[in-house]
Amino acid sequence: MVERWYRNGVIYSLDVCLFQDSDGDGVGDLRGLMSRLDYLSRLGVDTVWLSPFHRSPRRDGGYDVTDHYSVDPRLGSLGDFAELLDHADERGVRVMMDLVVNHTSDEHPWFQAARATRDSPFRHWYVWSDTEPADRREGSVFPGVETETWTYDDRAEAWYRHRFYRFQPDLNTDHPEVRAEIRKIVSFWARLGVSGFRVDAAPFLVSSRSGQDFSLLRDIRETASWQRRDAVVLGEANVEDHEVLEYFGHSDNRASRALMLFSFRLNQAVMLALARCDAGPIATVLRELPDLPQNAQWATFLRNHDEVDLGRLRQDERDDVFAAFGPEPEMRLYGRGIRRRLVSMLDGDRRRVELAYSLQLTLPGTPVLRYGDEIGMGEDLTLPEREAIRTPMQWSDAKNAGFSRADSLIMPVISTGPCGCAEVNVARQRSDPHSLLTWFERILHTRRECEEIATGEHEVLGIGPPHVLVHVARGPRGVMLFAHNLSPEPCQVSVPPQTAEEEPPQNVVADGAYDNDVDLLSLQLNGYGYRWIRLADVPWS
Repeated sequence: MVERWYRNGVIYSLDVCLFQDSDGDGVGDLRGLMSRLDYLSRLGVDTVWLSPFHRSPRRDGGYDVTDHYSVDPRLGSLGDFAELLDHADERGVRVMMDLVVNHTSDEHPWFQAARATRDSPFRHWYVWSDTEPADRREGSVFPGVETETWTYDDRAEAWYRHRFYRFQPDLNTDHPEVRAEIRKIVSFWARLGVSGFRVDAAPFLVSSRSGQDFSLLRDIRETASWQRRDAVVLGEANVEDHEVLEYFGHSDNRASRALMLFSFRLNQAVMLALARCDAGPIATVLRELPDLPQNAQWATFLRNHDEVDLGRLRQDERDDVFAAFGPEPEMRLYGRGIRRRLVSMLDGDRRRVELAYSLQLTLPGTPVLRYGDEIGMGEDLTLPEREAIRTPMQWSDAKNAGFSRADSLIMPVISTGPCGCAEVNVARQRSDPHSLLTWFERILHTRRECEEIATGEHEVLGIGPPHVLVHVARGPRGVMLFAHNLSPEPCQVSVPPQTAEEEPPQNVVADGAYDNDVDLLSLQLNGYGYRWIRLADVPWS
């Protein structure tokens, strides 16, 4: 059903600059992405989320925008973008994009006009102070790297606020003209055919002088849906549970603002569970997550384009995750995160990698995958900050991993180590029926058949040892049971009957060979094993 496209699908996150170069200039581009749409379709992806592709100095991966209505010329033209939407539509692939309107680049014409004179109509588009703010050194998003949140501008003769880097001045989202411009930006891209927007830094966007103003988030959703009725707003909001419903909105128990939010709390619980080989953190969060209003949906993820943010874990919990997945100082970032890819964190252990992604794919919500996850790409810790995990896609063992034929690249390809392009690439795994890529293709297509995961009611069953998570998803078309063993040792659990149906349970997905006859009362699990079992199926009438 059209209204559910964002619920029973798979979102694939990528940076156009790093995916495929078509013209040999060392920078990925839209035509290169077009040439890889069949690959994404075969993988099982039905939505592509693009990192910012606008004009930008790219001092922060494109999140420092200088023109919200353009395509960076290095990536192509607006016409190329329209053609990308057309080609994607032919393959049943939707395109989402980043909406970065909390701040701009300091090179943006708006900011240049704002700092030029106090009489500029753009002066009030940003946040200024004539005196040194008392909180000048408080609240930086990048502690240890950016020490201030206010910087003095000699030309403006005033201090401007920037919660992110100093070259990213905050927009004044209290100002009516700024809000009108944001709506215009959303309308422009939705009218072109974009299916959704990932709202960057949503908590800062809704912050106002008087507190939190969620009306802007509602305006963004309404503007998008007016231009394209099935458009979706996905919020990046790492907030406490009691704030979540405010981002979704809950008028008449229907989501009225963002339709989707990233489940940061669930992500951190999974990381802690994997580090401790203990399913308890996941079970606790699944039981405590608030009930969502109608049409609302979580977006689940293991890795994204930023660090693994552990900021909401207790210090002892964070220490355990650091010890397991980021033991060296250069692997950590901002005092709260890990700047590694998942395969590296799990020491390349294929069993644990499959287990982790099986967990993600069976948890309530829509899974979001980062490009390269499907082949087990690693990171380059010689690169600064989050750039360690922003390296070109590894297509083959040819020059520059098949990403580009240029001699100089926008970012270096990983060429050494166990995750180097000679060992880890699409071409090599395409011909291997047992490769990680082949596994991803099978499990993503299988998940599409299990609508209960995305739209059903999930219940954790309190059975088995602490390292085993057993949960059930019940939907209008059937019932699925999932069992995951986070320990390297095999085990057995006893699952009481979950349905009144007399039909025998059926194996759907598993880490290895198990008996075809499923015995729930003595359910076997290998070390780091996982099983998806269909308990009941309602035929279409």
